[in-house]
Amino acid sequence: MYNLLTGVVTSLLLLLNTLVGMVPLLFFALLKLLVPIQWFRDFCFEAVRFIAATWISINILIFRYLTPTYWDIRGQHKLSRQESLLVISNHQSWVDIPALMAAIHGKAPFFTFFLKRELIWVPLLGLAWWALEYPFMRRHSKAELEKNPQLRGEDLAITRKACDRLKGRPVSLVNYLEGTRFTPAKHDQQQSPYQYLLKPKSGGVAFTLNAMHDQLYSYLDVTLVYASEQPPTFWDLLSGRVGQVIIDIQKEPLPKAMLAGDYQEDPVFRKAFQEWVNQLWQEKDQRIARLRQELMANPKG
Repeated sequence: MYNLLTGVVTSLLLLLNTLVGMVPLLFFALLKLLVPIQWFRDFCFEAVRFIAATWISINILIFRYLTPTYWDIRGQHKLSRQESLLVISNHQSWVDIPALMAAIHGKAPFFTFFLKRELIWVPLLGLAWWALEYPFMRRHSKAELEKNPQLRGEDLAITRKACDRLKGRPVSLVNYLEGTRFTPAKHDQQQSPYQYLLKPKSGGVAFTLNAMHDQLYSYLDVTLVYASEQPPTFWDLLSGRVGQVIIDIQKEPLPKAMLAGDYQEDPVFRKAFQEWVNQLWQEKDQRIARLRQELMANPKG
């Protein structure tokens, strides 16, 4: 009964926070869309970002005071709000998102995601993402490029233009290299060489670095480990069934050689980039194994 009551109260408070925040956020987003004056659009952007940041802060407080989850955050002292960062993380559960927020919100720049161009048409959310100046990207497939060679470079040029709006505004660009949440079935289907991870997808992060190469100098390698044998569900978090969560943050400089190569057209660069990502993933897999052992030997929360 305790877990059910906790889940209901937590859910209602999160819903209330979302509804209260959504109205002013969409109001300023609509003003930004309708009024083509740059200083006014800049003001609306700051208003929208403030509302979104406040929404996240309140959500963090709700989880902190209504649930018993122990957020074991490591490496937070390395963070700065003045520097744009690439954030890469393993992905196991919907709990990963509030865990990441608890770890870096307010300590690093505001979260920013690269979104597929089609998502701008999602009702209400598309307008909010546009107002937050999330870059909308389009990537042509190999088949499209073979059929229309003149399209080569067009997707990168469009994305770079979208990224230009982020200049002078530090951001935390979040990228889940696995592309989907980890499950044993997906792991077996992929025949992944890693014990706790799916195979990383290098193309998306290579595209991001190419588009943002003059704005990014460091990356955060975030590793999430849960005390439970199976990754918890979001309802587990809401209802107080999640114990200790380790969020390990490693801050590293981005190798200059990985920033501006042509992943799609240059096979030498593509191989080097894939080797770099695979090495990151090998080290992360080993880190997860060590942290899991630590959790079993000395659980908290």
